[in-house]
Amino acid sequence: MPRGRTIAITSAVTVLAVGAAAGGAYYVLHTRGSAEQTAGHFAAAWSRGDLAAMKADLASPAPGFEAAYAEPADRLGAEKVAVRLGTVTPAGDGRAKAAYTATMTLKNIGDWTYTGSLDLMVKDHHWKVAWTPAAVHPALTGSTHLALKTTWPGRAAVEDASGGRIDTGDAGGSVQQLVGYLDKATAKDVAKLGSSYKPGDAIGRGGLQETFQKRLAGVPTTIITTVDGSKKTVQTLKTIDGSPGSPVRTSLDPAAQKAAVAAVRDLDKPASLVAIRPATGEILAVVNNRGGFNRALDGRYPPGSTFKTVTAAGLLAEGLTPGQKVTCPEKATVGGLAIRNSDHEAFGSLTFLDSYAHSCNTTFAPLAARHLGGGKLYQVASEMGFNQPLSIGVPAAKGSMPAPTGDADLAAESFGQGRITASPLVMATVAAAVADGTWRPPTLVPSIKQKLQPRPLPETVTGPLRTMMAAVVGKGTAKRAGLPKGTAGKTGTAEFGTGPKLDSHAWFIGFRGEVAFAVVVEAGGMGGEVAAPVAARFLRGLPG
Repeated sequence: MPRGRTIAITSAVTVLAVGAAAGGAYYVLHTRGSAEQTAGHFAAAWSRGDLAAMKADLASPAPGFEAAYAEPADRLGAEKVAVRLGTVTPAGDGRAKAAYTATMTLKNIGDWTYTGSLDLMVKDHHWKVAWTPAAVHPALTGSTHLALKTTWPGRAAVEDASGGRIDTGDAGGSVQQLVGYLDKATAKDVAKLGSSYKPGDAIGRGGLQETFQKRLAGVPTTIITTVDGSKKTVQTLKTIDGSPGSPVRTSLDPAAQKAAVAAVRDLDKPASLVAIRPATGEILAVVNNRGGFNRALDGRYPPGSTFKTVTAAGLLAEGLTPGQKVTCPEKATVGGLAIRNSDHEAFGSLTFLDSYAHSCNTTFAPLAARHLGGGKLYQVASEMGFNQPLSIGVPAAKGSMPAPTGDADLAAESFGQGRITASPLVMATVAAAVADGTWRPPTLVPSIKQKLQPRPLPETVTGPLRTMMAAVVGKGTAKRAGLPKGTAGKTGTAEFGTGPKLDSHAWFIGFRGEVAFAVVVEAGGMGGEVAAPVAARFLRGLPG
């Protein structure tokens, strides 16, 4: 009896001992997943910024979790992070450590790559992340934070076409409108530009300085640190070398700009002039004789009879010829709209060329209704630069020619009234298209990649239209303007306002040699008497 009892007790002890020895194996066998799987899931969720998925992998609630992962974006300007998992090694007692390499893309700075590790443990038969702030970066403790110190290089220059600097403030007011100016960054600017900027840093405001802020400013030399609660540096983590900014070379031609300034300077009404190189679309000169609003680029004026150039292009494409006989009566009615010519002129029977040279509204409105219709005129206008978003390097209003809603609307738009609006820039591209035979998107910064493609005019349009524009200067509405030999153009007298007697903007567009241009004088009156002489002064002021 005693012996049997002893055997029983010994056997029980043996079973307990074996169970204790096998406990780790039992524990591991009944744990779902692996440390590698959990670490990989957590790293992938971190890379895509999925905090909810990351939190689902935590062993226990972690105060400060969201704030810790917000620090790279909020304090360093991190735009994205890529986390690559390394080796996962056991750490005993149901624990493991997973190495990782994180690469953060910092706005305006570049990439910052560092290594760290994740602590893992088994909880409730699942591998989980035993999270602390050090999981974000080994130097973070909960009482330390990431920080940046940046030193910006000297700002690069904005240049004219010859490489001369035009951002010193010494250039004329029109150039300053294009260039913009430097200002101190506000908290709102910093939120937009990124934490590499601090309030008070120099940034571009308006014009090219703002458009090309990143290019001109360059990349700052950046020191990434940890700081304590009083913002005192605790540890330097990384120094990233910066690089100088790159100059922005514009297409502005100093001689053309000077001539344009002289042409509009003494006018007693607001006036603007834009000049373009037809073969490239490069803007050579932009001038306003008044500060503030940039009328040359942002003005929205009815183009008046300068738009007859677009209508004429459509009519020529439909088979009309410059020598074809048409009529120019004193009055005409199209779609119920009563139409007259300037000063109630009438020329009777004449050629299509002469009706253009004398700017006969009563010719163009009926012809447009008969041969084009609203759809075709809208298409031609769009092919010659209207209704197209412009990308020149600074804000510029697009020309607007709404599709006509009926014959009356079409009639008014055929000679640039109604709902059509355009800036001098837009109308300069129309003149340039005739000069070159191809409409090209204009640009102030040739390095900008244009979304719009050049659009060739039909061969049946280009040659005849050049001849018709030359006739405007030779024997038409601009013959007394003093324009130099070889100039071709079109005058415009665009009525605006309301009441029995309307004011008129004075327009002239044209080309000579390698320069196309547009001039508008607000409330200036007749285009041939006011705007065309401005163009003459501009052309005579050009070298050569």
